[in-house]
Amino acid sequence: MATEITIRPATGTWVIRAAGAVIGESVNALELTEGDYPPVIYFPRGDIAMAFLDQSDLTSSCPLKGAATYFTIIAKSGPIKNAGWSYETPNDAASGIKDHIAFRHDKVAVEQV
Repeated sequence: MATEITIRPATGTWVIRAAGAVIGESVNALELTEGDYPPVIYFPRGDIAMAFLDQSDLTSSCPLKGAATYFTIIAKSGPIKNAGWSYETPNDAASGIKDHIAFRHDKVAVEQV
């Protein structure tokens, strides 16, 4: 289990593509690294088309970050269930990702452009 997280600005412009549509683009994304896990990009909510996201019933917990809530993307081709997650009230170590959402790479494309 990871014992440390690092949050820093992600360099460049990042986009989220779901079912062929861009649902978010940001120059203010954050990169979170946790131990030896691959970095995760977190997008500010203001840079995401939140009208396409519905909060789902799924939750999870991380000892370093806190309780996560999940989001389903409502795409023209159908829902993409639990494609994103957010820490609504993150632990102190992860306070920088409050009001940000990360996305699963196996469900959507998160790309630096």
